[in-house]
Amino acid sequence: MSLTLNSTLSVVPIEIRKDNKRYIIEDQTSGEFFEMSEVCIDAITMICKGEQLGAIEPALKKNYPDEDVDLLDFAEQLLELNLIDKIDGIKIEIQYKEKEKLGFIWIPQRMGKFFFNNFTYPLFAVVFIINIILFLLHPSLFPRHDDIFVFDIMVINVIFWMVFTFLFVLIHEFGHVLAMRAYNLPTKLEIGHRMFFVVLLTDMSSVWKLTPKDRNVLFLAGLCFDSVLLFISLIVQLMFPNGHWFIIGLMNLAVFDTVLRMIYQCCFYMKTDLYFVLENITGCYNLMEMAQKTISKRFSFFNSKSSKELVFSEERNIVFLFSIFYCIGVIITILLYIIYFIPEIIYAGKQLLPGFVQPPTSLLFWDAVVFSLQVSIFLVLLLYSWRKKYLLNKM
Repeated sequence: MSLTLNSTLSVVPIEIRKDNKRYIIEDQTSGEFFEMSEVCIDAITMICKGEQLGAIEPALKKNYPDEDVDLLDFAEQLLELNLIDKIDGIKIEIQYKEKEKLGFIWIPQRMGKFFFNNFTYPLFAVVFIINIILFLLHPSLFPRHDDIFVFDIMVINVIFWMVFTFLFVLIHEFGHVLAMRAYNLPTKLEIGHRMFFVVLLTDMSSVWKLTPKDRNVLFLAGLCFDSVLLFISLIVQLMFPNGHWFIIGLMNLAVFDTVLRMIYQCCFYMKTDLYFVLENITGCYNLMEMAQKTISKRFSFFNSKSSKELVFSEERNIVFLFSIFYCIGVIITILLYIIYFIPEIIYAGKQLLPGFVQPPTSLLFWDAVVFSLQVSIFLVLLLYSWRKKYLLNKM
């Protein structure tokens, strides 16, 4: 069915909310969210009143002389977004993608509010500041690359580290889950990846129902739980400096794991929790994509067919500033590899390679074999995550 300036439209059930700079539209049938400008909202309002597109266009051009108003093009976009219900009274058949159901609704809202409320917010901030002060007063508490080697047998180290890290990541993600439930929102956990790291991810697609201020609480919830875990680990080390080797090793590993994950939050190019906070504060909800285009344009000799810049004039300074943070994040990643991960790999290699030439009855041989199997499992999970992301991008 073709659209003309004489067409009248009706839209599907939607809810419109004012956001930082623009508006968020929620398709109440599909649960999808869209960001639109004020002129778009006025256009939709007039469409809902039953006015013809040809009558709406000159009115908008008069009210928004600096905007490029094209109602036919806008109507086509609404049609592509499945926001049009009828054209000239004729029903449009909409094929919605099957959306995966969210869960954790069995967690009562009061449990979420127990952890995230007006009293605990400043408490989490105080704990975070105390952690920084403890590191400044006791630099020896800062993690070293050999903190993950609690035992002499490498296989046990890897198993222990994987279980320990999984537990801490689970606690981090449950911070997000509990914050979502504090606002009575559903969610789910899934396996994803950040570059070469297999991670758990909390589905936070429904956060757009909230105000920008409340969304920040949900984005920072995982870091709040991380701060508490780090505080406990540091206090135990300070209270028992000559404690049992296993307890000290456990706390060293806890500090190592938590600190590095918190540092990685500054690597915005991986779309970390802090990235979403920055995006939410600035109101630039495609900050990463716009920054990548800006960086690509700055280094256009790498790409002769650089894409056209699609940045609003009022956002240009924000995007440029974020581009700097983007590059800083890359530098932080390189430094972490140099300081921590590469020395760990070298150390593990020195311990394991001699084991492959040992007889099968040797503990060193099986240490090397099982360690290789553990690495293979990690790679399989990583490939699964990459494949899943690839398939989603193709849909």
